[in-house]
Amino acid sequence: MGINSASEYVDFFINLNMGKEVSLISFVNNEKLVLKQKLENKNIPKEPIKKGIEILEQLAKEISEMGQSKVIAKYQKQ
Repeated sequence: MGINSASEYVDFFINLNMGKEVSLISFVNNEKLVLKQKLENKNIPKEPIKKGIEILEQLAKEISEMGQSKVIAKYQKQ
């Protein structure tokens, strides 16, 4: 898995350039679902996937507490 931090997930989301149609929380929730499905695959390392899920859960928590725009601003500065 190539993404190792919350700021990398936010950058990835921004670079996808999906406009206003897709919110950051929708992206985060979708990515969590994808990673959870990957956990079921027996032939790949589990630890990087679990780390990704933890990062996404933290991002989701921050979005619910601070709002999307503040979270994006926070991680763009890093």
